[in-house]
Amino acid sequence: MTPDLATRTSALDQAVAAGAGRLAPEVVDEARAVVERARERGGLSAEHTVVALAGATGSGKSSVLNVVAGAELAEPGLQRPTTSHALAAVWGDGADDLLDWLEVPRRHEMEPEAEDPGRPAGLLRRARPPAGISTGLVLLDLPDHDSVVVEHRVRAERLVERADLLVWVVDPQKYADAALHERYLRPLAGRSDVVVVALNQVDRLSSDATDTILADLRRLVAADGLDGARVLAVSARTGQGVDRLRGLLADAARRREAATARLVGDTRAAARAVVAECGQAPPARAADRALTPLVGALEDAAGVTTVVDAVRRAARRDAHLATGWPVTRWVTRARKDPLRRLGLRGDQVRVPVDRPDLVRTSSPEARPAVRAAAATAVRTYVDRVTEGAPDAWVLAARERGTEAVDRLPDTLDQAVASTRLEQERRPLWWRAVGALQWLLLAAAVVGLVWLGVAAVVRYFQLPELLMPVLTVDLTRWGGGALDVPWATLLAIGGLLGGLLLALVARPLAALGARRRAARVRRRLRASVEAVAHEQVHEPVAGEMAALATCREAATVAAT
Repeated sequence: MTPDLATRTSALDQAVAAGAGRLAPEVVDEARAVVERARERGGLSAEHTVVALAGATGSGKSSVLNVVAGAELAEPGLQRPTTSHALAAVWGDGADDLLDWLEVPRRHEMEPEAEDPGRPAGLLRRARPPAGISTGLVLLDLPDHDSVVVEHRVRAERLVERADLLVWVVDPQKYADAALHERYLRPLAGRSDVVVVALNQVDRLSSDATDTILADLRRLVAADGLDGARVLAVSARTGQGVDRLRGLLADAARRREAATARLVGDTRAAARAVVAECGQAPPARAADRALTPLVGALEDAAGVTTVVDAVRRAARRDAHLATGWPVTRWVTRARKDPLRRLGLRGDQVRVPVDRPDLVRTSSPEARPAVRAAAATAVRTYVDRVTEGAPDAWVLAARERGTEAVDRLPDTLDQAVASTRLEQERRPLWWRAVGALQWLLLAAAVVGLVWLGVAAVVRYFQLPELLMPVLTVDLTRWGGGALDVPWATLLAIGGLLGGLLLALVARPLAALGARRRAARVRRRLRASVEAVAHEQVHEPVAGEMAALATCREAATVAAT
């Protein structure tokens, strides 16, 4: 479905807003001017079609106006420039606000009047409309576009921008003037339906010369991007071709489509310039593919490997303190806690609810090579995401990336400090093994004390203590019965059992430490990914989203 003028202007306005600061200033200025002009013209008389007669000095614009209007409204003269202010011939009421917007003070109302029998034949009264034009037409005689007076040229150019239909009056001498084609006709490329080129003064040419010049003029107009524009041969002096021109203007006034066609053409041209500024869309999913190496580099910069290794060693240390032989636990306790060395123990990390930026770890600062690698990864990410984008957008995205590189060390440190590294509660098997270790130690202590007391009693030849024994039958192995005191069994069993249980718990603790380290690595990677998204991906994606919005909206306006 082809969008209407309101949709096009809204889309162009949206595109300009999205591309603010990124699009070329002249493109933005032109687009905004078109949007403003479309809205202003849309609020004025839709019953009138504004036709501007534009041309160079001596082309005969004023004479053409008089012959089309059928009255001597403009005064052609020999002194150049001949037209300093625009003049309007108005058919129909209600065009005052429109003419105020056009800034045309000289106005002639073309109202029907009775014929004056006393006037010479063929000469109409000043306000009598010629045949074919009834109402709804505003015909302007513009100042010369090549006037030596700058003010005249400015007035002409302003009205050329605001007119609904443009009639360029050229003469046989200057119809190929480079200034006309390069400065005025080529910028109108694609709007051939609102452009008419009238070759005036053909009464001075032979029929063959007229045909030759018309053919050359059509070629030049087509080369200007106005293929299909109507090219007419007229003579203001003899009236040749004037009826055709007058009929064309009357048809435009009757159909009331020229204003919309002109504004649509202007909007499409401005939108095409914006689309050209937006370049090609980056490859699909480029950001997703570039994110993985970025996160890997940021993990190195954040010291994730160091933290994970500390978590693994701290987990083994905690397991040994909980399940190791109580007699030798002091050796493990004497060793420095890896997590405490990094300032990552739970009692060391306190995250203020309102000031998370104050959280810091004691992780060693990333080596310059690692920081450089992170900065390179950010630049590589930006380059991949912005591949094919215009330079202005690429530079803006790179600036965002540079800002992110400066913030990354602190942000990554805060992300590591805020990640849960310790288990919320100790494993049940730690508790069970720990309780059993203390029970075995208690048994060993009881046995040793019992044996010690028994030795003291025996030394002082006191009555012997009760010493129950366990009789072990060894006859199957060629021996006799072996009596082992219970005190000895408690002492030896407690000591050997504790040592053996500690040895069995070690591999289990190592396995648990590896699993815990793996879980922590996943959490840290998620934290680093969050930093990458917040500090790098989202700012760059914002630039690319604005570019996509600009391109898509401009495409709608240019359709």
